[in-house]
Amino acid sequence: MKGVLKFLAFCLVLGGLGWAGWTGYHRYQTVEAAQAALAQARYGEFLAIVRCRGELKADRSVQIYVPFVPNLRIAWIAAAGELVKEGDPVIRYDTTSGQQDVIQKEAALRQVQASLDQAKAQITITAEHDQADIVDGGYQVELAKIKTSANEFLPRIDAERNSIDLETAEQKRRQLEASVAQHKISDQAKLSNLQRQMEQATAEVDLVKNRMSRLEMLAPVTGYWIVNSNYQGTTSQPFKVGDPVSAGLNLAVIPDMSSLMLDVKVEEIDRGRIKAGADVNIRVDAVPELVLPAKLTQISPLAELSLEGAISRSFRGYAALPNPDPRLRPGMNGGMDIIIQRIANAVSVPAKAVFTKAGKPIVYVSEGGQLRPVEVQLLARNPDEIAVSGIAKDAMVALVDPSQGGDGKGGSKDNAKGNSGGAPK
Repeated sequence: MKGVLKFLAFCLVLGGLGWAGWTGYHRYQTVEAAQAALAQARYGEFLAIVRCRGELKADRSVQIYVPFVPNLRIAWIAAAGELVKEGDPVIRYDTTSGQQDVIQKEAALRQVQASLDQAKAQITITAEHDQADIVDGGYQVELAKIKTSANEFLPRIDAERNSIDLETAEQKRRQLEASVAQHKISDQAKLSNLQRQMEQATAEVDLVKNRMSRLEMLAPVTGYWIVNSNYQGTTSQPFKVGDPVSAGLNLAVIPDMSSLMLDVKVEEIDRGRIKAGADVNIRVDAVPELVLPAKLTQISPLAELSLEGAISRSFRGYAALPNPDPRLRPGMNGGMDIIIQRIANAVSVPAKAVFTKAGKPIVYVSEGGQLRPVEVQLLARNPDEIAVSGIAKDAMVALVDPSQGGDGKGGSKDNAKGNSGGAPK
């Protein structure tokens, strides 16, 4: 009897151990779905993407420079960031010094004009006087000729005197003609010099007036008025009313809002997967609900070396916005999803729903209130989702690994490694 009781006790203990082992194995293989975070698989087009970050820039912009006018000071300036339309005033400079220059230059012009008028009058008087002297000299020559015509009837000494008088009259006339010619050359030189002074004074007046006309600057294009910083010692702030500015200084910029583009940094490891002309989706941090489809316009041919943090190399990618939203501004941060592959009618699950078991990818599918591990094939991945085959298109999958005692805080180490890298869709 004792042997039978011992045998029954041994069978009972062995059965208990078997039940405990079966229960533990069953719990390892299937967990109540209510205890795990679940997500439904998505059926439809799957986009494999490369995600990049960058900022909005204007491909075309108009630089505003200070005119070449000395001693300028800002009298009024449009508010930084204000939308200005083409032809609107954006800046005015103090006109006090310019008005003084105009007064001085116009006074100098009037003085030169008076000198020129006086010289012309004097030249006219001199010319008339010279003409009278020429006429008188000619008269004296003719009179001397008349006297010499009667020399054959006069004594020899009188005839010689008349000949000498004729030569003297002719010599005097030649001197007068030479003097008149010299006067003409001198007067012409003086007149030319005064005319050059007149032209120079007129040009200086026109220059000062032209400068005055540029002391109010108008917007050449429609855009946002972005004022550059005024660096003074260790401080830096945008230019404001009262600041002196030097000629030729780059004061502000007006970006052409119709040429907005997103400038992003493409990691070196992703460069070989993308090409110009690829479809992209653009999101701007300041307007999260806005998704802008566009094309990858250009990729820089050479990598750039970055010394921020760890040394790395990256490429620049550019995508023009075909119809920029009026809420967008240059300098806003955003992201770009570069589409490298499209898979139609694909079943995809969240990236953190795929785990690794025995070196193979699996997902935990909810069936009958329990989670069952199912081996899948990975077709493509992006940072948010993974396209898989081997499960139903409406399957519910776990987001944590129940074999690791998943508590909804994350998956296994293998899963974390498998899903690292890249950026979300």
